[in-house]
Amino acid sequence: MRRPSTRSLTGALALTAAMAGLPLAAPGTAAADGVVIGGQTVKAADSPWAVAVASRDRFGGTRAGQFCGGVVVAPTKVVTAAHCLGRDVLGVPLNEVPDLKVIAGRGELRGSGGREVAVQKVWVNPSYDPVSNSGDVAVLTLAAALPDAYVIRLATADGGLTDPGTGATVYGWGDTTGGGAYATSLRATRVRVLPDAACVRAYPGNLDGTYLPATMLCAGDPEGGHDACQGDSGGPLVARGRLIGLVSWGSGCGQAESPGVYTRVSALEGALGGQV
Repeated sequence: MRRPSTRSLTGALALTAAMAGLPLAAPGTAAADGVVIGGQTVKAADSPWAVAVASRDRFGGTRAGQFCGGVVVAPTKVVTAAHCLGRDVLGVPLNEVPDLKVIAGRGELRGSGGREVAVQKVWVNPSYDPVSNSGDVAVLTLAAALPDAYVIRLATADGGLTDPGTGATVYGWGDTTGGGAYATSLRATRVRVLPDAACVRAYPGNLDGTYLPATMLCAGDPEGGHDACQGDSGGPLVARGRLIGLVSWGSGCGQAESPGVYTRVSALEGALGGQV
């Protein structure tokens, strides 16, 4: 079964919420980025920049309202995927979500540790194209600052961290199997940056999207089995302690012929326009 192109939290989790009588996001093309495929549980204290983007009003309390991932890039700034904040995911316009927040320092969504911080302002990249999925980034301004130790530095274009073959780690609370088995604890899995040609072959331009090397980064496991999945959108792809990508879209989960596509962080400087 092919996964919808974007990796936000709907699909099987929405079905679970419906059965529990919880509010749903409207059906759409976006699917939740899930618990990472082929990964393992990690401690929030070891990766404090990985945060959950949540709304109990829209997604209920079973997983503390988590529907996407995010990354702390300044004490009051979190980057995530633009598609996470669209009506296809939220079910209503963003301005009708009363309790958008980030959950930081808490690996177990059902736990009480860490802190929940309200989102004060949202900036969605005006260049985001939902057809190709290019420019899939948004910035959340928090109502209160997180500790400096939570901040991760962004990779630069000349740092060599996006060279093919570079080892990287992707984090999230999404689907761990591709079949709707969503994690409640933060997980991570190792992948490799792949040549752009691998994603150009996989996504030449179809209903999933179009791979554009200037704004996107290709990563995965050439043999399959390690990937982001539904519910992981907006979460971090990290190499050598730097943020190199944000989970954006793909087809299926953990399939060798369908790598994950990430927003290329080193291309964001112009798009962010001083937001970070």
